[in-house]
Amino acid sequence: MRLYLQNLPGSTEAPRYVQIVLEQDLLGGWTLYRETGQQGGKATLRREQFLEREAAISAFEKARDAQLKRGYRVMFAQGLEGPYGR
Repeated sequence: MRLYLQNLPGSTEAPRYVQIVLEQDLLGGWTLYRETGQQGGKATLRREQFLEREAAISAFEKARDAQLKRGYRVMFAQGLEGPYGR
């Protein structure tokens, strides 16, 4: 799963963005990536590991909801089900 969110500023500065990605690894675990930064500038990448799919999806949704509350808008969303499904 992948979400790309942006916060559109009111002035001439570049928009800020958040990208949240959830991937399954080769051993069956899950990795949640959170990248934040300013368009065209430096970015910060955080990574969290989960053993259970439900915990990973819960963390993904919590990260998404936190950004939506901060005023970010979803610009791009990709895939809700992977090849291994539920």
